[in-house]
Amino acid sequence: MSDLIPKRSNFRILMFPWFAVGHLTPFLHLSNKLAEKGCTISFLLPNKAIKLLQHFNLYPDHITFHPVQVPHVEGLPLGTETASDIPIYLTHFLCVAMDRTRDQVEKIIRDQKPDFVMYDMAYWIPEVARPLGIKTIKYSVVSAAAIAIVLVPARNVVEGKPITAAELSVPPTGYPSTSVVLRGHEVRSLLFVSQPYGERITFYERACTGMKGCDAIAIRTCHEMEEKLCDYIGRQYEKPVFLTGPVLPESARTPLEDRWAQWLNGFEAGSVVFCSFGSQFILEKEQLQELVLGFESTGLPFIVVLKPPVGSSTIEEALPEGFEERVKGRGVVWGGWVQQLEILDHPSIGCFVNTCGFGSMWESLMSDCQIVLVPHLGDQILNTRLMAEELKVAVEVERDEKGWFTKENLSNAIKCVMDKDSKVGSMIKKNHTEWRKLLRSEGFMSSYIDKFFQNMQELVGHK
Repeated sequence: MSDLIPKRSNFRILMFPWFAVGHLTPFLHLSNKLAEKGCTISFLLPNKAIKLLQHFNLYPDHITFHPVQVPHVEGLPLGTETASDIPIYLTHFLCVAMDRTRDQVEKIIRDQKPDFVMYDMAYWIPEVARPLGIKTIKYSVVSAAAIAIVLVPARNVVEGKPITAAELSVPPTGYPSTSVVLRGHEVRSLLFVSQPYGERITFYERACTGMKGCDAIAIRTCHEMEEKLCDYIGRQYEKPVFLTGPVLPESARTPLEDRWAQWLNGFEAGSVVFCSFGSQFILEKEQLQELVLGFESTGLPFIVVLKPPVGSSTIEEALPEGFEERVKGRGVVWGGWVQQLEILDHPSIGCFVNTCGFGSMWESLMSDCQIVLVPHLGDQILNTRLMAEELKVAVEVERDEKGWFTKENLSNAIKCVMDKDSKVGSMIKKNHTEWRKLLRSEGFMSSYIDKFFQNMQELVGHK
């Protein structure tokens, strides 16, 4: 029947992602791909985020940024607009602020009457769009595993009753993986799903309501990595599940800043370790010191990019005594923003240490670097299991029951992948090379976008 539906390419799409860089950016990358196909996109985002993202907008004639006024909510620092402005434990209040933009968003939808609205955290979008005959797609920019292991009806969560660690320790009925799981104390990292994420709604309720109400679920992944998990989600929600592929920029488009280019040029190819933990991950001072001492003990050159720890205004004041002098010339700890993709592209970088957020996971796979993972949050742990145990392209740093690691464990993991004589290092390098070739192969990324666009054409034909 779908072949009989007149195919359109000039869809009008409204994008409304969660107010976090890790969500805004992949939504914009997908917008660029859809703009290539002739779509017109209205991209709703906080004022503050426009400056951060405007250089990623490759089709300004097709993609228009519409600022949303983020209201102040008691509990948030004044001026908060994105998740980068706050520590992660204040996310609940930012959810409240997002929900209070509903009147603004509803007016824009009514005025523009798009063909589609794509969203993630704004679970109420289908309530607004359905009466207007507008199709809705819930676009998940986290892994299929992070949805399938907890955010599914099979969990049988009773409203008002928190999910327990014991319940989370057992995967839901029918969950199709034995390796992409949480173990022991790690289940505590997902207890937040029972906590408020907005007014009178938990994270679990927000996620499930958003998926139950939409016309289709889209996930930023590929069949080659998570096919069984995606099929499971589709069965759970009885919805079509569309895959967009990784949706990454084609390549680094701006030159690396001189300060980093000149510093990196002083080292042999593949010899430098690069570490970045993202914009929301803020360590305690003792944790930061353990981390940098682990890098020092590798004996390798390194760049570590972190936010200042809790209680410190700068990175420098939190470093161990004598550290800067000892690593002078071979180690840099940086508290500001850096061009992550451009640094990863530099030939001197040989290893990427990260928390395995979904964006960093794809960037790791696309790079030529060895991969060492230090997950912190529940979805990061699941991504890490996918990388280290199913794909076998990375090494996971051993952690204690509090979720932290020793400098020795970090150093050993890095040396394990960087040592040319290491069997483990050779194995993950071989596997990583095969996956990178697949992801970079001609037509791989575009085939997913083509299929996703076809899915949209078929969906809009269903009344």
